[in-house]
Order: sequence, then C-alpha cells, then structure tokens
Amino acid sequence: MYSTTYHRPSSIDEAAALFAKGTEPKYLAGGHTLLPVMKQRLAAPSDVIDLARIKELVGVEATADTLTIKAATPYYDIMTNADVQKAIPAIARLTAMLGDPAVRHRGTIGGSIANNDPAADYPAALLALAATVRTNKRPISADDFFKGLFTTALEDGEIITAVSFPIPDKAGYAKMRHPASRFALTGVFVARTKAGDVRVAATGASQSGVMRVGAIESALKANWAASALDNIKVSDAGLLSDIHGSSDYRANLVKVMAQRAVTDAG
Repeated sequence: MYSTTYHRPSSIDEAAALFAKGTEPKYLAGGHTLLPVMKQRLAAPSDVIDLARIKELVGVEATADTLTIKAATPYYDIMTNADVQKAIPAIARLTAMLGDPAVRHRGTIGGSIANNDPAADYPAALLALAATVRTNKRPISADDFFKGLFTTALEDGEIITAVSFPIPDKAGYAKMRHPASRFALTGVFVARTKAGDVRVAATGASQSGVMRVGAIESALKANWAASALDNIKVSDAGLLSDIHGSSDYRANLVKVMAQRAVTDAG
C-alpha cells in the first residue's frame, strides 16, 4: 500500500475536521471495500479516518413507529439485537445472510450503503422500507439517496450517522446468493405499510443498482400473497447480463425472490 496516515477520532465532529484537513482523505467503516482496493493500489488516500470507534455512531433505538440503526453498528449486533428482531425481523434475517462470520463482525450498515455496491443487500431494505438516511448534515430519503452504481447523494466529507426505518406491517427478504461472494445474484425486499401501501426493491439485478419493481408492487397491493405473482412477468430491460446469468434469468429471479420474500414476511 502507499503511505497513509491513520486516524481514530472519538467524535463525529473530530472525524469531519480530520477529513477537511486531508488532501485525499477517506472514511473507514468496516473496511471490506477500502482496504482491498488500497492493497491493490487502486486507492491511495492521504488519510484514513476510522469511524468504527465513535460511540455515538453505534447502537440501535426503537420507538412504536421507527427503528433507528446507527451507522457504525456491526452486522452481528444488528442481527442479534432484540429491538431489530421485534420491530423488523426481516432486517435481522437479511443481515444473517451477509458474507461470513468475519464479515458480519466487522461490516457496518453505514459502510454498506455509502459504498452502494449494486449487489449489496441493505440498499434493497432501505428502498423498500422508505427509510431515511441521516448524516451529520441532513436527512436524505432512500428514494433520493441511491443514485446509481457505487454512487449516492452523499457530499464530499459527509458522514452517515444512522438509518431510520418506519416499522412496517409486514416485510420480508429473499435472495439468490452468489456461492463465492455471498452477494446477491438477485435479492428482493418486500414491505407493506400499516396503511396498506406496498414497496418492493430488488438488488443485484439492474445495471443501475437497486431498483423499485412497480409491477410486483401493484400485484401485492391488490393481494398480499406469493400466488398473486404467478402470472407477473418482470421486464428484463435494463437488467444485468453477465457470466452469472442473463437479463432474462435475472428478471425471472426478481419474481421468484419476491414470492419467497412474501412467504418470508408471512
């Protein structure tokens, strides 16, 4: 790796100040993306600012209507947290599918969504649940946060502090896992609000990253049942086609994973 200066700030303000002083600074969350690209000499930050030890960025809070997961909370803490399991158990189940034990003990929800890998799982949950991404500067709705492959609405130096999820009536998630990476070849998160609205988001399928699936949303709003999707055909327009599967294959996976997600939700 190239020479870099490592910082371990104790507050959000200190982290932001360190970033402002750096020439090519980078924030470090779980490190599953930044450290490998540094080792491959694809990134050479002047300063690496570790957010993992900032206490105000770790933890889970729940009210009657909202589940808030702070940005540096490790996956393992999310999947085992009693408030998460009670309020939105689908998030706990999604998290349990991520990577392997090493990944689950180091990875963070903030790092995942800031990176916005097109096959990451959390973006589908945020989009389907109409979550709000909170930063040290502002709140950003999930609909406005994800801008495309590895691209978000975050400004330079902005720090994700938490994600707030409205608690749904029902929610579920299912994915076809890549056998090596455990990323989603295609994953679908379904959610029905207490008012009866339905949102469905797919990851790993689109060329532009996480996406809403309107045809499935309409069918499930009329009838919340896996069988309601039997005759639905998802368009393969704009979907990925690569060595792992064609666009037509992924279109079918979107429907199949949505049916499994509805079954998961109950």
